[in-house]
Order: sequence, then C-alpha cells, then structure tokens
Amino acid sequence: MDSTAQQDNQPMDPEGPTGELCNWVYNVKLSDIPSDVQTRTKYLILDGIACLLVGAHLLWSEKAASAIFEMDPLGSATVFGYDRKSTPLSAALLNSSFIQGFELDDWHSEAPLHSNSIILPALLAAAEYLKAVPSGAATIDGHSVGNSLHGSHMLTMGWRCGAVFGPSASSTAVSKMIGLPANQIEDAVGIACTQAGGLMSAQYESEVKRMQHGFAARSGLLAALLARAGYIGIKKVYERPYGGFLAAFGQGSNQDPPYLVDEITNGLGTKWQTWGVRIKPYASMARTHGIIDCISKLQREHPEQTKDLSSIVSIRLEMGEAIFHHGGWNAKRPLAATGAQISNSYAAATQLVDRERDLVWELVNKTACNYNKDIPTKGMQRAIITFKDKPTLTAEVIGARGVYPPLTNEEIVEKWRLITKNVIDDERRVKIEKLCLNITDLKDITELADVLAGLTKNPIA
Repeated sequence: MDSTAQQDNQPMDPEGPTGELCNWVYNVKLSDIPSDVQTRTKYLILDGIACLLVGAHLLWSEKAASAIFEMDPLGSATVFGYDRKSTPLSAALLNSSFIQGFELDDWHSEAPLHSNSIILPALLAAAEYLKAVPSGAATIDGHSVGNSLHGSHMLTMGWRCGAVFGPSASSTAVSKMIGLPANQIEDAVGIACTQAGGLMSAQYESEVKRMQHGFAARSGLLAALLARAGYIGIKKVYERPYGGFLAAFGQGSNQDPPYLVDEITNGLGTKWQTWGVRIKPYASMARTHGIIDCISKLQREHPEQTKDLSSIVSIRLEMGEAIFHHGGWNAKRPLAATGAQISNSYAAATQLVDRERDLVWELVNKTACNYNKDIPTKGMQRAIITFKDKPTLTAEVIGARGVYPPLTNEEIVEKWRLITKNVIDDERRVKIEKLCLNITDLKDITELADVLAGLTKNPIA
C-alpha cells in the first residue's frame, strides 16, 4: 500500500485513543499474539461453544428462536442447535443468547463482560455470510473498553456492563476478520457504540437478560457490515466531550475522574485481556460464586452442623458494593429462573439444601445480604450462619473458585465434556473439541460452524 492510500485509510485522529485503538486492531497479526495467549483463548472458545450448545434448547431460548424464525426468512447464517439458518444479525442474536442461556459462560473479572457471547456469534455469522472468511487474529482478539468506565462500578449505576462495553468488542473483532482498514474500523466502532446500552433490572424476572449480550453481538456485526459498505460512523467516539461514549456513560458515576480515557489504549499489544477472562464452575451469576464457596467450605468443615437446617436462625452474607448491588437484593416468591441464578441469598440456600424447594425458601427468608464497606477486595465474600444452640459459623473467600485461581485448561476441557455429555453425541463432541483447540490452523472458521450445525438436546428436559 502506498503512503497516500495509507493516509486515506487513517482514522480521523490517529493519535487519539479511538484512532490509536483502530490502528492497532488493523495492524495486529496473529504472530504478534503470544503463544500462551493463543492457547488459552482456544480453551475459552471451547467453553463458549459448550455454553452455546447447552443453552440452545432451554425454554427461554426456544421462545426466542420461535419468535425470530417467525419474523425472519431463511438466511445464510446457522442458528446452532437447530436445523435452521437465519439472517446473520438474527443468528448472532440467538447464538449469543444461547451462550448466556444458563449462566455458565465466561466473564471478564475487570471489565466485566461475557466475551464469548459477544464475539463468537458475531464472527461465526459474518464468516458464513461472507463465505469462507479466513480465521486469524480476529478469532483470538477482542478488546474491552470496560476499564475506561471503572469496570464493575457500572453495575452500581444500573447498567448491564456487557451490553454497554460489548458492541466495541464485537465490532472490532468482526472488522478485523473481514479486513477493514483503520478508518472503517473507526466507523464500525462509532456505529457500534451508539447502539450500546442495557439495564440491570433485566436480572430479576425477565428472560431478556439472556439476550442483552446478543444485542451487543448483533450491534457490532451490523456496525462492521455497514462500515464495510462505506457507511460513516461517529468519529473519535470514545473521546468526544459532548455525546462521546465515555462522556455519556460516565455521567453520574460519582467517580473522580468519571472516566479514564487512557484505559482505551493502555497496554495494547502487551496487556492481553484474555488473562482477565474467567470460566464459571457453577450455573449462576459470577458474583454468587464466592458465597457458594463460603457455604461449601462450611459444609466440608462442619458437615453435621450444616445439615441441621432447622436450627439455623439467620444467615448473613457480606460483600462489596458492586456485588451487593448486583446480587444482594432480597429474593421473594415467585422467583423466575433468571432471578434465582442472580440472587446471592437464593444461591446460599440452594447450596445448603439442594433441591428441597420449600426448605430453600425457608432459608432464603432467614438470609440477609449486606454491603460491607470494609471488604478489602472487590471479589471477597463472607457467610455467617447463626444457629439456635450451636456455635456461629463463619467462612470467607478472597475470590471465588474460577477467579483465584482461574480454572486450568484441563479443568475447562473437563467442564466441556461434562456439560455437553447429554446434549450432543460423543463423535460430534470429539470433532468440536478438536476444531476449537486447533482453531488457528483452520482454513476458515466455517469449518467449525458446519460441525456445530444440527439439532442438540435440552440438558434439563
């Protein structure tokens, strides 16, 4: 490419944070990414595929699929778990909602967002739509802007972090995969960011929480395809002082400063966000896992006392601000599946009782979640169980299992095989595992899409 063409393909301000990020996305190559990052990402992708297949035929997933199929004609992109193709945007939306369908999918410990549900569905839909797009750095790369808005603090403001941060990640990943120049990557990011948003009130009784990251996946895919067609997006979208992404979402944060613009480009090429991605061992909101671990610890250390549920007077759960706002609310009957998987009090009671529904609610009603401003780390949680005539039991964890330390690659494979055991047959499972763990060797990622196509089973039917 000659120097004139290179200049024409530059973002509006190459030295600004938006321009610097878009140039980095354009220039990064698979060979620039450390081998250990590539390896870890392959296992993360395998986990995302596991969650997708498990979630495809849950009740709420089937409702969504039925509605979309009725609205949309047959298209070019596969809706995984179904013997059906749809439009690329609808396929991305549904496949993402399947990954989020059972609260088993990954989460980013700093941003936070659920990377697989944002990036994988958008990439696979784009690949099928544009016919055999090569795999490469796009399959490995996804950049979060969440730290620019103080990460999990967004939860305390009532924003669904992944729905706010996610369009940036999916738009840059798709833009990279389809080979957009840096100026069009900027357009894609600008189009994606103006679609960002998501309300945390979706966590109580709605089924739409399962779909919020799907909106982000769809928005990023749409943005990249519009930019590819020459549609111009918002320039310098992150740093604009009026109506820019950071300025708008930073309002009312009560943080000083309200946003951190330097975080957009901090550590590009040296700090790989892959290492911030965590894999869930439990099918519930990540911020309930510390409480589950606390209760589990007490069950191991005091097996007889913790079985005496009738003598429990109260359960006190202590947590930091972000966890308290997200999962510290009082669960009440009737409680939808979404709310049950988000509630710390319900998670604690379920861990104690295991399937005895009336006893679960008896314990939920004895449980109080408390914000403790003296909690020293954001991931720390504490459980205190008071009994009628027995010693009070206390347990705490600095971070939940899967966070400190993260699940190993071997543990991810174990999870993949376990949760897909009754969803797909052994032959298909072996093929998918092999393709995911060798994804950078594929000629194009539609090879993976082909083996993911076809019916799957409901794991809880």
